[in-house]
Amino acid sequence: MSLLLNPIEPPKLIKSWINNDAAHGSGRELPVFYPATGEQVSILVEDGPEDVNKAVISARKAFDNTSWSKQSIEKRIEILESCRKVILDNLDELARLECLATGLILREIKGFHLQRAAYNFRFFAQYISQTHGERFDNTEGYLTLVNREPAGVIGLIAPWNAPLALATMKIAASIAFGNCAILKPSEQTPFSLAKLVSLLSNILPPGVLNLVNGRGPVTGSHLVAHPGIDRISFTGGTVTGRSVMMEAGKQLTPCSMELGGKSANIIFSSADYQRALDGALIGIYSNNGQQCLAGSRILVEEKIFDQFVAEFIERTKQIVVGDPLKDETEIGPIASKRHMERILSFADLAVKDGDKLLVGGHKSDIHEKGYFMEPTAVLAKSNKSRVCQEEIFGPFASFIPFRSEDEAIEIANDTEFGLVSYIWSDHMPTIMNMSEAMRSGVVWVNTPMMRELRAPFGGFKNSGVAREGGYSCEQFYTEEKTISLPKSPLNLIKFGSR
Repeated sequence: MSLLLNPIEPPKLIKSWINNDAAHGSGRELPVFYPATGEQVSILVEDGPEDVNKAVISARKAFDNTSWSKQSIEKRIEILESCRKVILDNLDELARLECLATGLILREIKGFHLQRAAYNFRFFAQYISQTHGERFDNTEGYLTLVNREPAGVIGLIAPWNAPLALATMKIAASIAFGNCAILKPSEQTPFSLAKLVSLLSNILPPGVLNLVNGRGPVTGSHLVAHPGIDRISFTGGTVTGRSVMMEAGKQLTPCSMELGGKSANIIFSSADYQRALDGALIGIYSNNGQQCLAGSRILVEEKIFDQFVAEFIERTKQIVVGDPLKDETEIGPIASKRHMERILSFADLAVKDGDKLLVGGHKSDIHEKGYFMEPTAVLAKSNKSRVCQEEIFGPFASFIPFRSEDEAIEIANDTEFGLVSYIWSDHMPTIMNMSEAMRSGVVWVNTPMMRELRAPFGGFKNSGVAREGGYSCEQFYTEEKTISLPKSPLNLIKFGSR
């Protein structure tokens, strides 16, 4: 097969961005690869402790010594809308840079990821226009006011699977409430966010948004442990999230954690069959299967199980795996060679454990050096199988049959995770019973996935701590301050006057 083309000529060297200027890191040079060809396309300069410290100093000066944190709501709205416009004005370049590092399908990046990134800024512009404080005057003789003030300097750690869409949620929320921030993207996918931060420097004052690059155990750990950081917002794997919280805990730094998932996608015989089938395929195979909210455990009621699985497998075999630049492509390459090999290892593990491989399970031959794999599904021996308990984070589904609502609830909740749950049924009592029984932060009914940004998003158990969303972000990115004052002069006890 002919060589897949790179989506854009990448920058040869990716540097940090501190105080509205490019800065050369002091650490190692790390290779960056294009997943569709396996070729090295750039070099990332890693930031060490002194570089992270410079970024924190820059942010602290902007927060402590300038008027940024005290900007009027009207001015913040204007800035957020300008940030949105910058994304839309540079949509094509940002999308191609995102494709180059992630291997995500260019069509989907333009049509969803970047639209969401732009909307994140508009959403928070609209949200802060409605914010208000609290007033208590029940206590006789006193008036008490509760205000929210910016929390300070925020460490933002973004994932590799959807850099622009997920990082901009953090950036927009942080600056909307008057904070300054240091963003650390994944070292695997630095291109689009490096470009975006440089573009936003034309709008944001120096120090308000800084960028540092590097691996989690190096750059990330120094950022998390820095005493000048007031909050940490992290999206990524549960194992890494635990390490981040442990390190942040030494400074008592509050954390917001959006972590892993092993979500149950529950299909009842009372569902609209075709919509449920479409939704199950979208739920596991969209975004190249690499998303924490994937419906990776597909639970199907026994009376329709055989038919549903057979049609799911037949549809899976027709999925177009290929060049992320082509409109007909439905699944692009996995983000890295190491991750592709990890996903494929679960196919061998499933067979050894007694699960049945139904489709896929192999590297695709679409390009010899690219990180392409066949979309995969297995029939699990039980929910105890490792493919049902461990987050695979790829285009890899597990099927489990169930007989009753109670059994579906037991299987669905039998996991260390609790991010989202999917329920497919047109029977309202079933919908209500299942929705209330699910131990997950989000329940989607008769829809594959959606985000209402005003509502909280996050997980139970090992799927996270705190939430993202309008009011949830306001709580996290601000500090509450209580101010009490007497309505009239007090008749105070005069100590020492006798």
